[in-house]
Amino acid sequence: MAQATIRDVAREADVSVASVSRVLNGHSNVRAAVRERVQAAAAALGYVPHAGARNLSLAKTNAIGVMLPDLHGEFFSETARGIDSEASARGLQLLLSNAHADPARAVETLRTLRGRVDGVIIMAPDLDPDQLFQHLPASLPAVLINCRDNQEGRAELRVDNVAGAEAMTEHLIGIGRRNIVHLSGPDGNSEAAARLEGYRTAMARHGLTPRVLPGDFFEEAGTAAAETLLRELDDPDGADALFAANDMMAIGAMMRFRRAGVAVPGCIAIAGFDDVPLARLISPALTTMRVGIAGIGARAVARLAALIAGGVDRAVEPRIPELIVRESTGATINKEQPACREQG
Repeated sequence: MAQATIRDVAREADVSVASVSRVLNGHSNVRAAVRERVQAAAAALGYVPHAGARNLSLAKTNAIGVMLPDLHGEFFSETARGIDSEASARGLQLLLSNAHADPARAVETLRTLRGRVDGVIIMAPDLDPDQLFQHLPASLPAVLINCRDNQEGRAELRVDNVAGAEAMTEHLIGIGRRNIVHLSGPDGNSEAAARLEGYRTAMARHGLTPRVLPGDFFEEAGTAAAETLLRELDDPDGADALFAANDMMAIGAMMRFRRAGVAVPGCIAIAGFDDVPLARLISPALTTMRVGIAGIGARAVARLAALIAGGVDRAVEPRIPELIVRESTGATINKEQPACREQG
């Protein structure tokens, strides 16, 4: 059987050859209905671009696409910093976009990047990667960061969030805390779920009762959690430690406790996760799990560059967080001191 041509695809989709070319090269100035018809026709016909045209389309752009869940906050700025530093050292340009945990937006981002980049880095802990891969050509090099399990076997870097959360909870138990509250990340986020799992596992190991407050990885959730816990400081069975699923929520809680005159860590220990730059600059400095955020971004670029150069990489590279103990968990609990009874 003769191989399908671009004209066959155009005829099948009832559009012009130019429209087919724009769709297949990832141009954004194509109506959604036309794009869907062309993609369906190309898939049905098993269309493969002509070798000469294919060579032209594969000419290096010296650009890579980066899709992050968000561009707000220290975690994502550190990730982008690491990516940019390594990309600049390799003479690569970045096309940066965010998905906002929105599958439709993420799919549109990938469509827009097609034909404009040599490869992509995707961090999408809120999204189903197999759904994204339906819109990602198998020939386009990609490296994933902290995504959910998937069927395609792409190169990936993945933080061991379960082990990290277990280690932090064990640290809090080891310094005498027993009523440890976990401030979780958002529902549907794979990193948040893994950190919650690690916390629950460590608490169960010691016969302690877990308590979880809802969060969303933003500072305001930490403030709200502190408001709840402030009402319990007179209770001998109230929280003596707060383990937030990321640093920004931990910092939000710490700032609220400080405004209320509550001693940290004397009355309540506070710990986070990620080790963003601000964690060591606030007072008291924050105990946290260091994941090497910028280093992960840089490593993702290095692996992507190897793929673009023709390498093969389907490995899931684990990153083990490191416990960083600072002043926010560094003192023995003393709920009898007056500051523990101030309600602020």
